[in-house]
Amino acid sequence: MTNIQKSPSLLFCIAMDAVGYLSFAVPGVGEVIDVAWAPISAAIFAKTFGGAKGVVGGIFNFVEEALPGMDFIPSFTIMWFMTNKLNIFSKNKTTIIPVKSR
Repeated sequence: MTNIQKSPSLLFCIAMDAVGYLSFAVPGVGEVIDVAWAPISAAIFAKTFGGAKGVVGGIFNFVEEALPGMDFIPSFTIMWFMTNKLNIFSKNKTTIIPVKSR
């Protein structure tokens, strides 16, 4: 049996980044909200993307959400593009093997 992990939708990733931006809407209290949101966001990130990329991305997401003023980084959306459009994490990459002419 093959374990297939479906990629999250771009809309979901944008929505998750938007939730992270909401702390900017509450001046002064936003950074306190970020302390609570950072571990939740990191856990969702790790679960959503799975594997090593999910864990590493979750750690980055945690730091990005926890540090003051770093909420502008759309980490979910960046990972979506890296996974779905740039194929950085694809295991089925095609490799061109040079063949000597005769």
